Amino acid sequence: MELKVIKSEDQYRAYLIELQELIAVAPNRGSDCSDRLELISVLVESYETHKYPVEAPDPIDAIVFRMHEAGLKQTDLVPYLGTRSRVSEILGRKRPLTVPMIRALSIGLGISADTLVGAGAIQTDASEVDWSLFPAKELMARGWINQAAKVPKASISDMVRAFIMETLPEFGTPAFKRTIGGEAYTPTTKLSLLAWISAVIHRARERRATTATFRPDCIDPDFLRELAQLSWFDKGPLLAVEFLGKHGIAVIFEPHLRGTLLDGAALKDKNGEPIIALTLRHDRLDNFWFTLMHEVIHLWKHVDGDQMFLDDLDVDTEDKREAEANRLARETFIPRLVWKRSAAHLQGSREGIIELSRELKIHPAIVAGRVRREMGNYQILSDLVGSGAVRHVLAGV
Repeated sequence: MELKVIKSEDQYRAYLIELQELIAVAPNRGSDCSDRLELISVLVESYETHKYPVEAPDPIDAIVFRMHEAGLKQTDLVPYLGTRSRVSEILGRKRPLTVPMIRALSIGLGISADTLVGAGAIQTDASEVDWSLFPAKELMARGWINQAAKVPKASISDMVRAFIMETLPEFGTPAFKRTIGGEAYTPTTKLSLLAWISAVIHRARERRATTATFRPDCIDPDFLRELAQLSWFDKGPLLAVEFLGKHGIAVIFEPHLRGTLLDGAALKDKNGEPIIALTLRHDRLDNFWFTLMHEVIHLWKHVDGDQMFLDDLDVDTEDKREAEANRLARETFIPRLVWKRSAAHLQGSREGIIELSRELKIHPAIVAGRVRREMGNYQILSDLVGSGAVRHVLAGV
């Protein structure tokens, strides 16, 4: 029988039978039978490789297997992943691995980095991205893509793809190196968050002509303090947007998408221009000012060309970068030593709050918000935190 490339199951089974017969004969090396055995083996292996590809091992399964193999408990992974809660979230597939975690696990547990990369990477082959999974109805409702009542589903997916790829052209290719930090990101919200990021970048580009050139060294403690004291004015949020714009930082307001819990974001466009985005899901002055300062500090300390931060500030964090942004934001508005001696801290009184806000030239809402958070009681001082005041001031921005 003349040997040919295997194209059917029948041909494959026939070659397997002959392969087994030749192996049983054990032909001498260099003989015709030996050459035929070698050729059939190559043809069968090629067919099996394409017909029954071996799937890459699941990253979490690989970690669990190594834990069983080495007799490790979840607490033994804390040195590699950071905290017990983070270990539980990662093993429960609620949080992706970061690059430092992948590096630590690869070195510490001897797991291939190629195996682990699937747990934290958001890059995918463009041909394998299911664009229909993006929230197309919400994108159309917000005018991000054209309303298309009778357009075929495939065409809507094409429009979604064009919308995403225009702002994140690397998405869907191995070259997409952006990573997402912050407490708002989970694998289940990834596509909605990427769609939201695309909308933010689109809007930032539309406003780019009115934004000055950004100099990274412009952000320092004095810059932050000047920004904080803009809160003292009735139109403080509007003044803050103008202040940041004059320094080349675009501030975009875009409500979060359904299913995501998002307060703000800090990122850079592909040309390096910085963007801060706020959802205003809590329309309160205390939340606005703290979120804005938090994201500015991310730009200053943590954002590089490939890193984006998406923040849910209602979540307590153990991430060092998030903790640093929180600490510096608190310190910028109310220095720790000033806070410790203030009547606002010691008594939580309205008089103390007003007195401290006047001393520091910041809005009373910021002081009241800190009192509420530290006391863990969000029912008090509701009339001081500026509920409903942010959207009113920013109308039209």
